[in-house]
Amino acid sequence: MIKEFKDFIAKGNVMDLAVGIIIGAAFTAIVQSLVNDLINPVIGLILGGIDFTSMYVVLSGDVPDPRPGLEVARESGAAVFAYGAFITACINFLIIAFVVFMLVKSVNRIKSAAEKPDDVVPEVKTGPSELDVLIEIRDSLSKP
Repeated sequence: MIKEFKDFIAKGNVMDLAVGIIIGAAFTAIVQSLVNDLINPVIGLILGGIDFTSMYVVLSGDVPDPRPGLEVARESGAAVFAYGAFITACINFLIIAFVVFMLVKSVNRIKSAAEKPDDVVPEVKTGPSELDVLIEIRDSLSKP
């Protein structure tokens, strides 16, 4: 059983999957930083400084200040409908999906360029082929 487990782990597919997950986790940090630190502030400026994450509705409970912020409202024990956090998550998803799409498109373009064979030199007819010569010899021998 241990030998089978070692064989399973040593297979290329499992190792490729493990490497993919590790690279994916590192790439997630990069994309999240891109979205949170670079793109979202620009979107906030374009929309006039609107921060969706602070938008919520108190469903039940008391919040000491009408607009203390989502975290304060949650800490006070109130049931909140945090639609702003959901809107932010949707916007982040669309931005991340677009960035990943552009990355995959770039990688596919580079991959197809690498797989493309070099300029193929057109075949130049240098004379009769071996088959043509043999047919000619056969025909000349068959004539009386």
